[in-house]
Amino acid sequence: MNDDQLMTRIAAGEEAAFRLLVERWEHQVHAFHWRMTGSREEAEDLTQDTFLKVHAHAGSYRPEGRFQSWLFRIAGNLARSWARRRKIVGWVRFDIDVHDRAGRGPAPDAVVAGEQLRQQLQRALAGLPPRQREALVLRRYHDLSQRDIAAAMGTSEGAVESLLVRALDTLRRELAPEPGAG
Repeated sequence: MNDDQLMTRIAAGEEAAFRLLVERWEHQVHAFHWRMTGSREEAEDLTQDTFLKVHAHAGSYRPEGRFQSWLFRIAGNLARSWARRRKIVGWVRFDIDVHDRAGRGPAPDAVVAGEQLRQQLQRALAGLPPRQREALVLRRYHDLSQRDIAAAMGTSEGAVESLLVRALDTLRRELAPEPGAG
């Protein structure tokens, strides 16, 4: 059963359809919120709130668009509201796995370098404006197309492209080695 069919059943009051939809999407929604907030607890709360809104607004869902875009629009709105309430500029969790080339697991020096890079990246991402950060998370971690990101964020594809370019330019500047370093 696809997402549109599940939404029709949820709108008709079928709780089993809602449970199935939650099972299908919970991990992705939780990962999105975790990367937007940096907190597992906040991510759990926001994930629950996202699905409560999905349930409450199932009757207004229109299958003309993509369900994934509609779902992440709800999730993104909740994440931005969360940040505004806390006056947070932003926090995003990006996981960086560093392994030695032989694939035997992490090399000790690579672990230290990877942790430093991860912390530097998190600081740089935290400084991004919320909409740039949201577009980058949806693209990088959820592999949404620019069209789907635009639908999720309620903006145009051109605006998404601009948000992504500005976010990546900022990250490049922030993460570039300092002159004379190295």
